[in-house]
Amino acid sequence: MNTYKHKPKNTIQKHIDILKATVLATYKEWAAYRSHMAVSIFVGPVFFLVQVFIWNAVYSINDSVSGLTLNQMLTYYGVVTVINYLTFDSADWNLQMLIRTGKFITFMLRPVSHCYYAFCQKIGHRLLALWVEFIPVYLLFLLVFKINLVPANLIWALISATLGFILMFLMNYCIGITGFWLTKTEGLRRAFIILRDLCAGVLVPLTLFPGFIQKILFFLPFQFITYVPTRVFIGSYELAGISLPIPYVVGMQAVAVIIMFLIYKLLWSLGIKRFTGVGA
Repeated sequence: MNTYKHKPKNTIQKHIDILKATVLATYKEWAAYRSHMAVSIFVGPVFFLVQVFIWNAVYSINDSVSGLTLNQMLTYYGVVTVINYLTFDSADWNLQMLIRTGKFITFMLRPVSHCYYAFCQKIGHRLLALWVEFIPVYLLFLLVFKINLVPANLIWALISATLGFILMFLMNYCIGITGFWLTKTEGLRRAFIILRDLCAGVLVPLTLFPGFIQKILFFLPFQFITYVPTRVFIGSYELAGISLPIPYVVGMQAVAVIIMFLIYKLLWSLGIKRFTGVGA
């Protein structure tokens, strides 16, 4: 008699299997609608062209702005644009929609946390975006606009971009969690997006803000989403008159990710108690 019993997979292997399955499923799902995603290819270049027109006008009367030359300024916006293609996230909208419609109840019955599942979905979505959005725009900036998109240090740039990727997800997911308290989070989401992009250095480099505002921004986590990965890509970091070595600022970025993860755990433990499955 065969007494062999199948041993359950360890937790790490289980999560790896979930990661692979979810990433592949999400990739295939969005690949069927890749033309919809490809439309965003025009968004980045158009945003960049607007910056070209604005800053060409500004630099026609000034040789430098906050110590940045025209070429450095355009390089900054070029790097910001391609990084945003990598870190784009909609976890906030997805989660609040599941909560509002009551469909989130199905995830309470699954043997994996929704946060991990959503993160795996983001990886699959951004892997597709890598060749649909990122690479075409990267080549456009590099070959047509002649923007230097070669990182000063590839390893540090990849680490910083990855941390920015994770931090963007955690922040957006925390906004989605507010759906446990709010009927709709659309207003909060839009206000947060504006605040996030402004404080993350997407709209303007943070060094253009007045000194006292820069000091506030230095202690906020938003800079670690876009501004820090961009400065790490360029090879130097400065904010509020503080210049830091790249390894040090990437370490700060890692700490910000850990803190945001703890905030997510706190909000989740409080919010999940309020879920009633209304609408399911």
